[in-house]
Amino acid sequence: MAVIYDSEKNIFTLHTTNTTYQMKVDSYGYLLHLYYGPRTMGNMEYLLVYMNRSFSGNPNVAGKDVTYSLDVLPQEYPTLGTGDYRAHALNIADAEGVECCNLTFRDYEISKGKYTLPGLPAVWAAEDEADTLKITLRDETGIVEVQLMYGVLEKEDVITRAVIIKNTGRGNVTLKKAAAAALDFVSGDFDVISFYGKHNMERMLQRQPLGHGTFSVGSCRGTSSHQYNPGVILADREATEDAGSCYGMLFLYSGNFLCEVEKDQYNQTRFLMGLGTEQFDYSLASGEELIVPEAVLSYSAAGLSGLSRQYQSCIRDHVCRGKYVHTSRPVLINSWEANHFDFNGDTIVDLAKEAAALGIDMVVMDDGWFGHRNDDSTSLDDGWFGRRNDDNSSLGDWKVNEEKLGGTLEQLIDRVHAEGVKFGIWLEPEMVNEDSDLYRAHPDWAIQIPGRKPVRMRNQLVLDFSRKEVRDAIYDQVCTILDRCEIDYVKWDMNRSLSDVYAGNVTYDYVLGIYEILEKIVIRYPNLLIEGCSGGGGRFDAGMMYYTPQIWCSDNTDAINRVKIQYGTSFFYPISVVGSHVTAVPNHQTGRSVSLITRGVVAMAGTFGYELNPALMSEEEKNIVKQQVLTYKKYESLICEGTYYRLSSPFTEPFAAWMSVSRDKKQALVSVVRLEAEGNAASMYLKCKGLNPDAVYREENTGVLYDGAALMAAGLVLPGAKSEYEAYQFVLNEI
Repeated sequence: MAVIYDSEKNIFTLHTTNTTYQMKVDSYGYLLHLYYGPRTMGNMEYLLVYMNRSFSGNPNVAGKDVTYSLDVLPQEYPTLGTGDYRAHALNIADAEGVECCNLTFRDYEISKGKYTLPGLPAVWAAEDEADTLKITLRDETGIVEVQLMYGVLEKEDVITRAVIIKNTGRGNVTLKKAAAAALDFVSGDFDVISFYGKHNMERMLQRQPLGHGTFSVGSCRGTSSHQYNPGVILADREATEDAGSCYGMLFLYSGNFLCEVEKDQYNQTRFLMGLGTEQFDYSLASGEELIVPEAVLSYSAAGLSGLSRQYQSCIRDHVCRGKYVHTSRPVLINSWEANHFDFNGDTIVDLAKEAAALGIDMVVMDDGWFGHRNDDSTSLDDGWFGRRNDDNSSLGDWKVNEEKLGGTLEQLIDRVHAEGVKFGIWLEPEMVNEDSDLYRAHPDWAIQIPGRKPVRMRNQLVLDFSRKEVRDAIYDQVCTILDRCEIDYVKWDMNRSLSDVYAGNVTYDYVLGIYEILEKIVIRYPNLLIEGCSGGGGRFDAGMMYYTPQIWCSDNTDAINRVKIQYGTSFFYPISVVGSHVTAVPNHQTGRSVSLITRGVVAMAGTFGYELNPALMSEEEKNIVKQQVLTYKKYESLICEGTYYRLSSPFTEPFAAWMSVSRDKKQALVSVVRLEAEGNAASMYLKCKGLNPDAVYREENTGVLYDGAALMAAGLVLPGAKSEYEAYQFVLNEI
């Protein structure tokens, strides 16, 4: 077992292949954190220091022992109201509004396999791949019981944490703050690494020294957000890509979150990850419970790259589910940047013909295919028609605009399939326009504060998926389409943040509603590939990856911006979940023109596809596309299943470079994009990683032989620059 309980010392030890996590129930019943780091077989209780600390309170149970204070001691799940003035994991108000919770140990349970969380995404594993520890804590007044859940995936070097909070009293209690995990460090000098951004520039890396006080990132937008990603790293000040201690926390949740890192007056550090506190007041009646979504913890002594590989492996193999996780996915072409709203059925069929000629597997019909009848004199029952030709109408009316498509959706799909390609479709089920039949029938279904006019974004409102009747109605609409038509792929979009939140339970229950619908769809349509999307990267999180094995990484398709976006993304997420496409130039977001070759190299660092009009391309460009598709399909398994390495930082170096290495180290694909061009430039050398140092590799394009050790120590010589933003790929095969 990876979980060990020492009944004499009341110590719990969790072992993975390379790490140890240890905690202790002390003589007063408090659960203290002892250690998390490189694997050890020792008793780490000696790290606890007891001494009189001025102005640090002493719990009543300690009597006159002034050396015992929860304001100083490291804890597993610190709460408000115990004399601990640091950031807390849990705050509960009782029926009278008193905010206090004093948790002590009650019992534990160790079992084989990994726990599950009803209604929520969670890391999954076979019974022989994981162990579970459940520790039950109870407030001294009996008003709440808290279950701390620990999942130990030994081979992945991952420990998961979740919390179940149950009202065990007679009156209502209100949760005001609830974290999934807390980590206390009694020493250490850390940098905190977070990933900030905005729409079109998500997951920009930020690394800064952790000083005294509290560093926090989070979201109050109802989604995990473009602005901050729910993954944060604590790294030793001297930690690099390939060396040094690094701790990660990743939240498997798609809504509001809060991560806090506090360095206290004694140079101790507290690391918290959990639900966002903004507009969160969750009432529980007697007997009711709330599940705090799961946080995934991991530690690596092999630097940031080592930590990334552990998270990438965990998400690819133990979060993502379904048919497409480890199998080839269709190379697609999406109609959006080619046509926006300006298309009809013939346009889509023409796109399919072009796709087939280029070797592309699937056509996706994006926004604009649906809507409501604009003729009030005719019954809706007479047929499915409508008009969605801009952002201003028809969301919520998931009825095919047959007039625009020139026939039924089934007929259009048959025409597309006749060209030898698959068919996908765009949906935004969580949204509604005021100009829609759904809104006119049910205006109260949109999230809005009673008595106030709603805040619009993109001229649309958000449907209240915390309500069952809303979920059921949208689910029925979506299933009507999917049941009638042979659809291979759905792009599930969500193009605004939540506002007008009218109650403290809404943001949490909304996300659970999304998960409920997605779970039902995943089960009902096991062969359907769902790609998540929220204005690109607004809900790019591991919670959504549980339902959608790939997510549109960003609406920004500019190759040069994308190398930065995809660089930040790689710190937690595997390439296989990154939706990345080649688009037309000048780029729609930046106006930049980059060669088709460079756009292809960048897009191959993800699930590959196109968003452009092939009819406007030259024969030379079409030949390049054909070759790109063949190249991606040839190396798709290596790209998506291989071990990923960052070779440079696009924020600090004149080129962006990365590589994927097969698990047996017999093959590698190296990709490079020049970010700067200058006259009479110095020669550039790129050091590889992850190869077999004792092997000899032949570069596939040139036939040149290289020693594995030399490639990692001295590197590849990059070709001299001929133009700005050039890109290169090197294929290394062991001989």
